[in-house]
Amino acid sequence: MIITWICLVAAFLWLGWLTYSFFALRKHYNTLIDGVNKKTLEGVLTTMTKDLTLAKGDIATLISRCDTMEKNELLHIQKIGLLRFNPFKDTGGDQSFILSLVDAKNTGVVITALYSRSGTRWYAKRVVNGRGAEHELSEEEKQALKLAVTVS
Repeated sequence: MIITWICLVAAFLWLGWLTYSFFALRKHYNTLIDGVNKKTLEGVLTTMTKDLTLAKGDIATLISRCDTMEKNELLHIQKIGLLRFNPFKDTGGDQSFILSLVDAKNTGVVITALYSRSGTRWYAKRVVNGRGAEHELSEEEKQALKLAVTVS
């Protein structure tokens, strides 16, 4: 009689565990097929495969865009140097200045403003790879360019 009760209790425990496992599995299955028209495992897998293919295409597009942006960012002004100085003995203060604006490859422009009592003169020189393109850079312009390259 005791053996019968032990077997009966074991059978009820086994049935309880199987019932719990079944409902847990059913809940998991329902979350898998949520939002799928065909409520079969094949439909779920087909939908997941399509979504994965779309995601791979989107990732490839994003990688391509990032590569393009990385190439283009080298062309933007990244280094700025400002040097104030006094080129003439008859003027007071450092009112003249040189502004260098260059990209990652040290290509850009150097703008010089020379202040004198009669007015201010502006000059611009193109810079390619850290050197004057058409015109030789003055010592002050080289110093402003060096300041831009080393500080930034």
